[in-house]
Amino acid sequence: MGAKNKTGRIKDLLSFQNVLQYTELQSDAPPAGRWGRDIFPKEQPLTLELACGKGEYTLNLAQRNPDRNYVGVDLKGPRIWLGAKKALEKNLSNVRFLRAYIDHLDHFFAPGEVDEIWITFPDPFIKKMSRRSNRLTSPKFLNIYKKILKPGGIIHLKTDSAILFQFTIDTVEQTGGSILRRVDDIYSDCPEDDLLTIQTFYEKSHLKAEKRIRYLSFQISF
Repeated sequence: MGAKNKTGRIKDLLSFQNVLQYTELQSDAPPAGRWGRDIFPKEQPLTLELACGKGEYTLNLAQRNPDRNYVGVDLKGPRIWLGAKKALEKNLSNVRFLRAYIDHLDHFFAPGEVDEIWITFPDPFIKKMSRRSNRLTSPKFLNIYKKILKPGGIIHLKTDSAILFQFTIDTVEQTGGSILRRVDDIYSDCPEDDLLTIQTFYEKSHLKAEKRIRYLSFQISF
């Protein structure tokens, strides 16, 4: 994608009613505590997809579960543009996108406002192990999620990285959380699962490369 096209998409986002942008911590009142009351037309359980990219998982989950609200969170505007545009075209009233830093989540969601979090194919930060704290399932981020999740809220992880998968299991156990479900190979172990077999562009690429797709659901300690 050319620079001009990227700039155009970022400008388009300003007119998209289903996108909120907080790339800086502006003085504008953030939406924390207002998602069910003001941002969405109906107050329903709230699910986030972090590092949502093009929003493919967000859109699929929203279509399957109209009785829940979904927010795709990512920093890259041109990627969010794709998901937001499709959501508008499909008239998905239970979808919103938030352009913001994930480590600022507690600025945009009130304590206990979020019911569930999906993390799909995040960067495993394998090449530089010193950057493990940047993994979205590191203690640093689990502590952020703890601030916005309801007690008992569920976090879902899908990844092609065996290293990130095991890192997450170890981190959850070491921080007093609990593993709810572990699937070491989605397409061998549960190929009929309607939610786990949603495929993003990147997942399709991983499957073509014959990579194993893993899934984990867990709760953090409160």
